[in-house]
Amino acid sequence: MTTTAQLERVEAPGSMLTHTAARALAVLRISLGFVFLWAFLDKTFGFGYATPAAKAWINGGSPTKGFLSGVDVGPFQGTFHSLAGTTFADWAFMLGLLGVGVALILGIGLRIAAGAATAMMALMWLAEFPLAKGASNPIVDYHFVYAVAAIVLALTYAGHTWGLGRRWAALPLVREQRWLI
Repeated sequence: MTTTAQLERVEAPGSMLTHTAARALAVLRISLGFVFLWAFLDKTFGFGYATPAAKAWINGGSPTKGFLSGVDVGPFQGTFHSLAGTTFADWAFMLGLLGVGVALILGIGLRIAAGAATAMMALMWLAEFPLAKGASNPIVDYHFVYAVAAIVLALTYAGHTWGLGRRWAALPLVREQRWLI
């Protein structure tokens, strides 16, 4: 016979998540966080992977100029060209990369991180506008997958496993303002 307590436990949000699934989500969270953090570090210091040292942000390079000025398709081409290399675009992009990367790695503020990651990925998708390029898949590319992954991580409380999510959620401000989870 099933007790009421057992039924409540099964119906509670997240109750069907196994320990293995929670660990897999933690690996996904940390990995995706490192994708964002690495982009920030490489663009800041020019390690020579995507950004050569001469074009590093600390050497006067612009993290957005090359990408946004190279937008050659889509209805927002002019908008992205006008943003390329601006102080606002550089700082917003770099703070976004850093914030999302650190939040995902630490497992804190995942709802905000997911929103920021989704906004960044949507803008980058629009800048590359795969619908106009005849891409192999014009809708579901890595921008879409990263955004969906960030959302799933936030919705499954992935910061609770191998992260600081539980401690973050217990903070008085976060308990009062649940959107900060």
